Amino acid sequence: MSTPVKNDIPSASAAALIADMAKAAAGAHPVSITTTGLGPGLPSAIPAFWDGEKQVLVSARDEIEKYRLKPKASAGTARVETLESFIDLTNRHKLDSSVIFAATAWPNPKLTAVIDYHGTDHAPDFLKHRVEYGFPLTDEFKAWVGKNGKAMEQQDFAEFLEEHAAELASPLDQERTDYEPLFKERFALPNELIELSRSLEVFVGAKVKQSTRLQSGERQIVFETEHMNGKGEPIDIPGIFMIQLPPFVDGDVVRIPARIRYRVQGGALLWFFQLYRWEYWLRTRVQNDLLKAGKDTALPTFEGTPES
Repeated sequence: MSTPVKNDIPSASAAALIADMAKAAAGAHPVSITTTGLGPGLPSAIPAFWDGEKQVLVSARDEIEKYRLKPKASAGTARVETLESFIDLTNRHKLDSSVIFAATAWPNPKLTAVIDYHGTDHAPDFLKHRVEYGFPLTDEFKAWVGKNGKAMEQQDFAEFLEEHAAELASPLDQERTDYEPLFKERFALPNELIELSRSLEVFVGAKVKQSTRLQSGERQIVFETEHMNGKGEPIDIPGIFMIQLPPFVDGDVVRIPARIRYRVQGGALLWFFQLYRWEYWLRTRVQNDLLKAGKDTALPTFEGTPES
């Protein structure tokens, strides 16, 4: 009697398992796409999933990003309030490719460190990580610029000089040499300006009787009043003075010459001062701060703005 042949036909459970495996094989499975010849800035291969059932290629990026524990790159702009903070934060994050740009002109001076700038090997980068310093102005500088060239009544002018006495400075010898011949005026010392402000307060409301220019460059004003210091003495008005103050918060000082001007209107005086080339001195201060930032960070510096 012959031996029976073993039946190789799978059971119902085995058939179900095989069907599941076939279905899985027909569904999405990982593939790798090479990027050779597609240009710089890409990885050597890109992961994806091939959905055999739908016959489509599915990106793996969204699925992978769900499991990221940290950002893939630094991005955003940090804005600091002082030059020292700008230098320190730039040093904290700088790369070999980092650079500093500067907008040096009024009204929007600014230093911008682009941490992820394009490399010197011409490899492009994203330019998404930046540090900015916008040169916030001091209240004192705002006050001088805000009143620059604006006519003030006599009492307002006198009060302004007294209120800002701390910013008045004595001229240096070179400044006398440069500006007194230029304006044909004499420099006033701080104490002279304070004395002028107090003298003017005496004659608030008084009419001008006479205004004379002297050979020294000063002007003499005689007021028509009963109590003119009790003596009827004229007041000598210097033509120029010097201010010294930091224009930017916690920054170094600038020195700016200013002219004292007045005009008679209906017998009364209107006063104003004119800051001489103050925008130039401000730009020079920003340029000096740019040099300091470049030196202290050892990064290349450029006047201008980076690509947006």
